[in-house]
Amino acid sequence: MDNQNKASIYAGLSVLFWATAASAFKIALAYLDFIQLLFISTITSLLVFSILLFMQGKLQLIRSQNLQEIGQSAVLGFLNPFLYYMVLLKAYSLLPAQIAQPLNFTWPIVLVLLSIPLLKQKITARSILAIFISFAGVFFISSQGKPFALKFADPPGVILAVGSSVVWALFWIFNVRDKRDDVVKLFMNFLFASIFITVVTAGFSGFRILAWEGWLAGIYVGFFEMGITFVFWLKALQLSSSTSKIGNLIYLTPFFSLLIIHFVVGESIYFTTIIGLILIVAGIFYEKTRK
Repeated sequence: MDNQNKASIYAGLSVLFWATAASAFKIALAYLDFIQLLFISTITSLLVFSILLFMQGKLQLIRSQNLQEIGQSAVLGFLNPFLYYMVLLKAYSLLPAQIAQPLNFTWPIVLVLLSIPLLKQKITARSILAIFISFAGVFFISSQGKPFALKFADPPGVILAVGSSVVWALFWIFNVRDKRDDVVKLFMNFLFASIFITVVTAGFSGFRILAWEGWLAGIYVGFFEMGITFVFWLKALQLSSSTSKIGNLIYLTPFFSLLIIHFVVGESIYFTTIIGLILIVAGIFYEKTRK
């Protein structure tokens, strides 16, 4: 099997696992509060990356880091996974999965907006139109099947879901400047995030005995949403002869996710969710093809 076929398999697995994330969140939140879910999943992911570092013989890279790199990991770990998932999981606790998931997917458009002040990039008329198209999708999704009734989904939940995309875009901008090994960066991010979420859990939730279903769902989220799937995606990018050959596969994720949400969680999918998601993805594609 050549590298391109291997890349396609890794990318396909990534899309499949990430498509299950929204349903896994809702199932887990039936047994856990959002803080407990983040605690269990973060610790699970930290164990996953620890094992990967050992298997890949990269433990010495952890010891070779300087104070500046460790401080950078503390900041990045605070942004993601700690703050990003705190905001996202709280949004999922307030909204149907079919609304929270596509609203969170607006991050590429938010990235364009943040690139103006942070990366000093100029915004073009094409980018403005792409932003308008995607946020028209946000309007449709938030309407919960009644776009002309001006009655929207839980406003705090919508703000949090879109806000999570802001946190992710900020993380992406700062993370791309960090040239360390990807698995090392992920391990360090989750190490610091584990400290943050342990403190928050002790102060605002507690470490009481939880139902086994909650533990299982939290471990699944940590392994497949936060953990091994990132490694699969990075492996796909490394093996592919062109990033574009697999990069666009990621846009299948929210559509597969809606199917899983319907059949696993049991939500009836609003027609406005489908229209809104199509508009969000259309805006992202329009922005990507600006050159």
